[in-house]
Amino acid sequence: MLAEIITIGDEILIGQIIDSNSAWMAQQLNAAGIRVKQISSVSDNRKHILTAIKEASERADVILITGGLGPTKDDITKTTLAEYFKVGMKRDQETLDNVARIFARFNRPLLDVNIRQADVPENCEVLLNKNGTAPGMWFQENGKVYVSMPGVPHEMMYLMEDLVLPKLKASFNLPKIWHQTILTVGEGESFLAERIADIEDQLPPQIKLAYLPKLGTVRLRLSAYGDDEEKMQQELALQTKKLTERLGSTVAATEDIPLEKAILLLMAKNKQTLSLAESCTGGYIAHLFTSQPGASSVFVGGAVSYSYEMKEKMLGVNSDTLWETGAVSEETVREMVEGALRNFSSDYAIAVTGIAGPDGGTPEKPVGTVWIGVARKDKTIAKKYVFGNKRIQNIERTAITAMGDLLKLLREPIA
Repeated sequence: MLAEIITIGDEILIGQIIDSNSAWMAQQLNAAGIRVKQISSVSDNRKHILTAIKEASERADVILITGGLGPTKDDITKTTLAEYFKVGMKRDQETLDNVARIFARFNRPLLDVNIRQADVPENCEVLLNKNGTAPGMWFQENGKVYVSMPGVPHEMMYLMEDLVLPKLKASFNLPKIWHQTILTVGEGESFLAERIADIEDQLPPQIKLAYLPKLGTVRLRLSAYGDDEEKMQQELALQTKKLTERLGSTVAATEDIPLEKAILLLMAKNKQTLSLAESCTGGYIAHLFTSQPGASSVFVGGAVSYSYEMKEKMLGVNSDTLWETGAVSEETVREMVEGALRNFSSDYAIAVTGIAGPDGGTPEKPVGTVWIGVARKDKTIAKKYVFGNKRIQNIERTAITAMGDLLKLLREPIA
């Protein structure tokens, strides 16, 4: 079963917004046993949309369309779909009632342009959108399924999870797929592939391995295809065991979660607390941790100590250390991390100080130079890294590397 995703909107093509919808939809479809053949983005242009839908129907069994369903004149998806299927428009009463309820809730007048949100192609099955005024639409023709949904992410997600995916599963005999993810940190994709090449070569035919790299981490995803769930789960468990044993300390988790979540789960299990001392990352590491539910059981707080003065006042870094060795030095990061450990009374701490760029570097300390410190009461580790010259990437890589260093320390036995 093949699917194609079409996103409609000039705002995507000019880079005004990022098409996160397609990535999320592809994940959901893949988990349901539907492989995505192609993802396309087209402008709010009638001919472009018609061409995209026609070409998609020649490649795929399911065509999912998002965007272009708003009330304004530039939103032409509904009328273009009616033209594609050679049908007229109808007014759907349930959709109109839904639109009226939404406007009444906010005490807003219902304009003609809003009423027209209830106009849909005659041959569609309406998918009621309880989170917005634009309905989803389900079409079936010549053995193909076409689904049109709003481009607003939370509206699209609701329709996919509650209506579209259940209907697809009921309409087709979909293959069963099971996934197992192994999150690794600190080693690149090519090095991982070399280390596990023999295991990958010996995988049974019904098990596939995918490498999903992201700055500083690589997810290994094992996918099992078949009808016998118990057998497939046993096979996934066996191959996961082989891979995790081979990769050892690079494995951060055996589930599809971000690194910060893996650390929080481990520390919560061990009833451990964490504090931070951030300079070049400007609070980004704290943001990553506090974005996760349950962070408060582990993360006690931290300092964004950008200036010399704040490093001294908030963390107790010695003034002589700063003026003699500089903010970006082993001595400074050691005092920062130990200051965080002491001042925030945590079991573990992370400190980072560096030159994120694009300027501020010197021949001795070029842009991308970062010192990372991790500590607990009996041990402090400080390491120097030299990343690239891109500010945002340096911040992100520093955060991931720091969390990877912390994970190693968490696994070391306490003397």
